[in-house]
Amino acid sequence: MRSDAGWRAYGPEDLERASEIVALRALGFSLAQVARILKGDASGLEPALAAHEATLEARLRELVTALDGVRALRAGLARGAALTATDIARTLAPTAGLHVAFELPWPWGGEPFELRDIRPLTYITGPLGSGKTRLAMRIAEECTGVFLGLDRAADPALQSKIEPTVGLLVQDGATDTPALRALLTGLETSTPVVVDLVEQGLDKVTQEALIAHLRRRGPGAPPLFVMTRSSSILDLDALGRDETVLFCPANHAPPLRVAPYPGTPGYEALASCLATPEVRARSEGVIAVRR
Repeated sequence: MRSDAGWRAYGPEDLERASEIVALRALGFSLAQVARILKGDASGLEPALAAHEATLEARLRELVTALDGVRALRAGLARGAALTATDIARTLAPTAGLHVAFELPWPWGGEPFELRDIRPLTYITGPLGSGKTRLAMRIAEECTGVFLGLDRAADPALQSKIEPTVGLLVQDGATDTPALRALLTGLETSTPVVVDLVEQGLDKVTQEALIAHLRRRGPGAPPLFVMTRSSSILDLDALGRDETVLFCPANHAPPLRVAPYPGTPGYEALASCLATPEVRARSEGVIAVRR
């Protein structure tokens, strides 16, 4: 409802519905899935809940490990052991995940770059000419992973393997296209994958269904890096704890992690280089060239 002055007025029912939408988005559902669930269709709940359960189990294992470490420290103190700050830090520090370190390629000047505790899903973005493609290729090389370029094509040998995923995405409103199948077959690997412009050839609804699916892969999946400039893929309001944003500045300063909160370093520049699929389509195929 709107007031006489034009302001929106939200009542208790509106706020309750909004909280339900936020909770469903936190589970990795796309907006299309949220709409169906709110209408009473629970057919797509199982995969998301299974992925969320796996995430919670992984966090539980981390907590159990930390608890065992604290108990071991207390037992040592009870025996009269002399504990150092190093002992405490080593016991209580979280288990380090995959990380890479290398010298930044051109258009940078060889500055040292390090990416620690790589999460299951990392977004790489930046304006045209920022060097994000070269950075992505370098990360794939360091991770001994796969780089899926824009010339990707579907692997016929994997078509039957991706059929269930295609069916789920189509049910969520996605369009079954060669571009989607080429992407899905490229993701069928146990090694880290770096994807060049993941939204290439996909319409808005397909992009939303795809990113919801990728969020449900769970903490045990190999790291996935997706280059994007689409706000449907990189929705800053829907990022979870297992996702990271890596931003390449236009002035070729070293890439930086950006937290998805207004006012944090790099947030405004990050938000300004993202656009809806409709806007992104206007510049499809544009290439920045430096002599």
